[in-house]
Amino acid sequence: MICGLPGSGKTTLAKELELSQHALRLCPDEWIASILADPADMAELDRLRSPVESLQWEMAKRALILGINVILENGFWSREERWAFRSQAEALGAQVELHYLDIPRDELWRRLSMRNANLPYGTFAVTEEQLDLWSSWFEPPSPEELR
Repeated sequence: MICGLPGSGKTTLAKELELSQHALRLCPDEWIASILADPADMAELDRLRSPVESLQWEMAKRALILGINVILENGFWSREERWAFRSQAEALGAQVELHYLDIPRDELWRRLSMRNANLPYGTFAVTEEQLDLWSSWFEPPSPEELR
């Protein structure tokens, strides 16, 4: 599980782990981008996020049962969400690693500003106001979660 805010480097790390761990990488934004007609339609983006993440989790659980490593790039902003995914994966016999990308807010905004200027596939523009709002919702993992 990869935990962090937009611009923290979740996808970059996930792609590295995908190769080094021979894992199935599941990135909600990439799937949403392939479905979304208008990448600027934030309401549709928000509407699609939960169903896409649910589909990816069902695929991930099947892969875990089959003994395949899985990387989830959901961001995992809340302790409750991280606990739910961890407990379900462990119940399937999987070992869970939480990778937390702790990047200062000003660096996040610098990265997002650069990314916004030339959006790569599977990413969406993020405003500074959104970053600040989402930062206020984010619950950093405790040391116990990073075990």
